[in-house]
Amino acid sequence: MRPSPRASILLIAVFLTVVFAVAPMRAYLHQRAELSDLERQTELLQQQNTDLERRIADLNDPATLERLARECLGMVRPGEIAFVPIPKGHAPTPPDCG
Repeated sequence: MRPSPRASILLIAVFLTVVFAVAPMRAYLHQRAELSDLERQTELLQQQNTDLERRIADLNDPATLERLARECLGMVRPGEIAFVPIPKGHAPTPPDCG
């Protein structure tokens, strides 16, 4: 049984519609995935920005600056004497100044 000319034209039209819809659909799905990745990256960067702002505020605190100067740079106030305990048999471990 042969399909009628009308059914053949309809079948060809549906086929062409599907063929031409595949590329835009793939592009759309790819862009959606990329957008999702960018949103995740944005959230991560915003969190890092918040952490850095907190660190800036902490470094603007005079008490923190003094602590870091004493611990990391070995600085003392005029008239003070710095003592560095050295563990027996080891070199002193440097403080965490990060």
